[in-house]
Amino acid sequence: MTRPDKHETRTLSDLSLAVHAGNDIDPGTRALRTPLVMANSYALPDDPSAISWSSTEGGLYTRNTGANQVALQRKLAALDEGEDAVALASGVAALHAVFFTHLRSGDHVVVADATYEATYKLFTDLLPRKYGVEATFVDIADADAVRAAVRPATRLVVTEAIANPTTKVSDVAALAEIAHAAGALLVVDSTFTPPPFYRPLRDGADLVVHSLTKYVNGHGDAMGGAVVGRRELVQPIKDEAMVDVGGVISPFNAWQITRGSVTLPLRLRQHLATAPVLAETLEADPRVAFVAFPGLASHPQHEVAERQFGGRGFGAMMAFAVDGDADAQNRFVANLRLITSAVSLGHDESLIVHVGAEGPRVRAYPEPFRRYGHLRFSVGLEDVEDLRADLLAALDATFDAR
Repeated sequence: MTRPDKHETRTLSDLSLAVHAGNDIDPGTRALRTPLVMANSYALPDDPSAISWSSTEGGLYTRNTGANQVALQRKLAALDEGEDAVALASGVAALHAVFFTHLRSGDHVVVADATYEATYKLFTDLLPRKYGVEATFVDIADADAVRAAVRPATRLVVTEAIANPTTKVSDVAALAEIAHAAGALLVVDSTFTPPPFYRPLRDGADLVVHSLTKYVNGHGDAMGGAVVGRRELVQPIKDEAMVDVGGVISPFNAWQITRGSVTLPLRLRQHLATAPVLAETLEADPRVAFVAFPGLASHPQHEVAERQFGGRGFGAMMAFAVDGDADAQNRFVANLRLITSAVSLGHDESLIVHVGAEGPRVRAYPEPFRRYGHLRFSVGLEDVEDLRADLLAALDATFDAR
């Protein structure tokens, strides 16, 4: 017995898809779940002379593709409505894999100016210095600026559906039109906006990148990354960045993330319902200097977010600062009791991290970020009133102590 195939899963609801996509009953044990397969090698046929040792078909060598990786990739492709997916060791490995595979020396890239730190470093240092790739950083919300930045040598337009950490929202359909008119690919990091909340491929993105470490896994106990899209674009990533560079995901992490992804739609419901309540609470408090959250009417791309995300929500990430200096931000975080000070995001528990106003990336941030720094807040699965009480109590303790 097998689970619904890739064609049948197209008719399933998001909840059913998250449970069944990619999973088969194990033929050997009859286990209902794809078991954890820790082997790094698989039995070869009687005559292996015709085998390609670089093949990405399963059943050869785990660096080439492992059994748990196959299950995860099938699930990810189904969830994001892509033809194929490749799972790699981390979200940054997935970003690097796209750039390493689809760029050559002398190519040009248009990149969102407010972007994840690893993406920023790859395009300001490593790829230009090592491979001669040129990058233009641009306000990705300004379509005219993006269009003006495109050159004959532009091969990729790279953005995030919701930017880390500023929460700037990209108009994916508009960017796809610009990229495709120039013969370039649109690459969207959708880590803040996992399916079924948002599927950038529907709006014209060519490749979607996820840090599986975050929402897809959802429990803070595994690392992985993925690229999803058309098979003709994903297969070269498997051939080059996975097999020959070796950035493959481990069987255990693939198994953990597959297990975590089953509850992704249910978890997203809670994340997406709680975040607006907390953002509104913070924005209404005079002790808070600013709140950046796409669900607020004050957000510069609020209307884009409403249209693009179709009323499903606005994500569960926000940035804010209390009205004070860096010491005040640190005192506020120290006064939190339920919300944990830690990096990462998309976990079951709410996480917050204080990021200062220094560093080269800050030049592209909105003025309040440059003035106050910011607190990046990942809203977890706790009860909304417990979280609200924690934020308000920490504000009381921070400002009473002044």
